[in-house]
Amino acid sequence: MFIMPGLIFALYVTGSLNVVISPEHRHEICRYIYNHQNEDGGWGTLILGSSTMFGTCSNYITLRLLGEEPYANNSVLAKGRAWILSHGGATLIPQWGKIWLSVLGLFDWSGNNPIFPELWSIPQFLPFHPGKFWCFARMVYLPMAYLYGKKFVGPITPTILALREEIYDTPYGKIDWSDARSKCAKEDLICPRTLLQNVIWTSLYRCVEPVLSSWPINKLRERALGNIMEHIHYEDENTQYLCICPVNKALNMVCCWVEDPNSDAFKRHLARIPDFLWISEDGMKAQVYDGCQSWETSFIIQAFCATDLVNDYGSTLQRAYEFMKNSQVMRNHPGDQRYWHRHRSKGSWTLSSADNGWAVSDTTGEALKVSYPLLFLSNTQRSCVSLY
Repeated sequence: MFIMPGLIFALYVTGSLNVVISPEHRHEICRYIYNHQNEDGGWGTLILGSSTMFGTCSNYITLRLLGEEPYANNSVLAKGRAWILSHGGATLIPQWGKIWLSVLGLFDWSGNNPIFPELWSIPQFLPFHPGKFWCFARMVYLPMAYLYGKKFVGPITPTILALREEIYDTPYGKIDWSDARSKCAKEDLICPRTLLQNVIWTSLYRCVEPVLSSWPINKLRERALGNIMEHIHYEDENTQYLCICPVNKALNMVCCWVEDPNSDAFKRHLARIPDFLWISEDGMKAQVYDGCQSWETSFIIQAFCATDLVNDYGSTLQRAYEFMKNSQVMRNHPGDQRYWHRHRSKGSWTLSSADNGWAVSDTTGEALKVSYPLLFLSNTQRSCVSLY
């Protein structure tokens, strides 16, 4: 329930919503969100989860950006807004939500804890260099740091102005953003921060951030932002603009637009958004990945071989094997792997297809296992599956 909102937010601030999302898309996306509203009026962060401020704000705002009106006998939006206000308003959205709302113009950047782009420019041997983070964490932190450093805010449209009045229990101009910075709804607070963490964050906010954003020290920030964009382009180009997941794809796309609205990179991002969209009986949703084709196909091949169905489904196995062969990553990513915080990828398989570029050890293991059952088939069975 949090993947689609990110894509919609990115399209909205870049003025590309109508380029990718047709009226039919809008209808089906809204139908999906309507179908998964909880009885209390909110939405969960996950489809079966209880209502959270992050899930409710994200999906309520998505409906509004897609053109749904709150006062046209729309009980879904009315209940969603009531849940937000009755639980303290959007100032209590967790950090991830604060970032997106700041980009949309629904939250002031001063209400965020610092996300220093300069950390990407420190020596790599230091233990807290972001390159040492888990891959998903660092690839999401990367564009967040860029947007924070730029303090980018999308266009303030009539819908954004209306939302400022709808999701807060205090007039927007009177919100204490410094106080909101450390607030989080109890429904979203999985791991409360300690007193020491609060002291550190407050110190960084009050003492370090003002220095780094002031002249002449801000020259370091400009250099850091350039370094981050190099890493963003590297990620984009080596995943054919799919990125490791749709979360950082949406953020990367906004970064590319901020750098140059007419860039080829931004246009390539737009072209790959449909890879994440799919429709079923409950509406249109966004996948958490661009698929798991390689992983699932390897299991299907193993099942056919283990149940002695090769003779009956030889042509199916032939096509499956061709797909696996074509999905293997045939090169390493260019450049110094250590500089780009990558490992060898040549010879591996991704979870989805070769375009994705991110080697997955589990998929690679299952893909290799596929080769052995096929190699040890009987002559009769092998004649049904032309492997070479």
